Amino acid sequence: MKKIPATVITGFLGSGKTTLIRHLLQHANGRRIALIINEFGDLGVDKDIVQGCAIAGCNEEDVIELANGCICCTVADDFLPVMERLLDRTTPPDHIVIETSGLALPKPLIRAFNWPEIKTRVTVDGVIAVVDGPAFATGQFAPLESAVHAEQETSENPLEDLFEDQLHAADLVLLNKADALEPGEVEHLLAELTAKLRPGVHVVATRHGDIDVNVLLGLSASAEDDLDQRRSLHELEGDDHDHDEFESFIVDVPTQADPARLETMLIDLVERHAILRIKGFVEVQGKAARHVVQGVGVRFTRYFDRPWGADEDRQGRLIIIGQAGLDHAAIAAVLQTAQRESAA
Repeated sequence: MKKIPATVITGFLGSGKTTLIRHLLQHANGRRIALIINEFGDLGVDKDIVQGCAIAGCNEEDVIELANGCICCTVADDFLPVMERLLDRTTPPDHIVIETSGLALPKPLIRAFNWPEIKTRVTVDGVIAVVDGPAFATGQFAPLESAVHAEQETSENPLEDLFEDQLHAADLVLLNKADALEPGEVEHLLAELTAKLRPGVHVVATRHGDIDVNVLLGLSASAEDDLDQRRSLHELEGDDHDHDEFESFIVDVPTQADPARLETMLIDLVERHAILRIKGFVEVQGKAARHVVQGVGVRFTRYFDRPWGADEDRQGRLIIIGQAGLDHAAIAAVLQTAQRESAA
């Protein structure tokens, strides 16, 4: 029996994994693709963004969310049962795409494909690592990473090591957001990344994850069969780990009269609290469409993605991600100020 190919998409918080997946689904060329999304936090932003695009052929039952934050820690409890359900369908998918959370180590997930329940039925066609070009250009793996680096010198899994592990596991690396780089930087960064990779692994510069889907799918890497070649700084062998004790929490956000003012407040919060990632949805006064808010460090993007449903809860919510110890009360207090100013 021919094995179903699976593609693992890894990359640090905010590197552009969800944008890449939207592009992949929009250009699937008739392939039946099942998508497993692993998020850090239970708001389900990435799944909602994918489904909010109304992509032809992308059905609700084909997008599965695992909101445990670390798919590599819950392989037996979460990942394997989901895989078995997909494989046991009357019409199984042609291809399975797995988006790991930005804090997940890829190698334990690849190792899971050697479990007897799925080894004879699925193979890892390839591991795609997405790199945030502007962050890498400044020597960081996420904006403000250097600001928290001093606090994690004794950590067992610093952000740099997580980034390296994602690269070492890759069969293809995308230097994303190349349009935000200075002239001449792209070639230099491509060379720097190539020097970090296994022989034969290529790096491609992309803008908004725009790349021929045939480049992403059909790598035939069988990654589960050459794990020893994919060195890891954290040879966990399935053991639990804490990912530097990252945490996330959800903040309710009121209807906004001026979303640009909210963005300014969020940037200030990021700078004062060393927040790594903010994402979610808000309602904008007088607008019938949902407003998406995405922040990586101090860089934010905002856009209207789809109309609100007739009976949909329009309560704005943002998920805040950072290292353990974030001041929840102080962050919420600022957003309550945003409520008063918006109402005024």
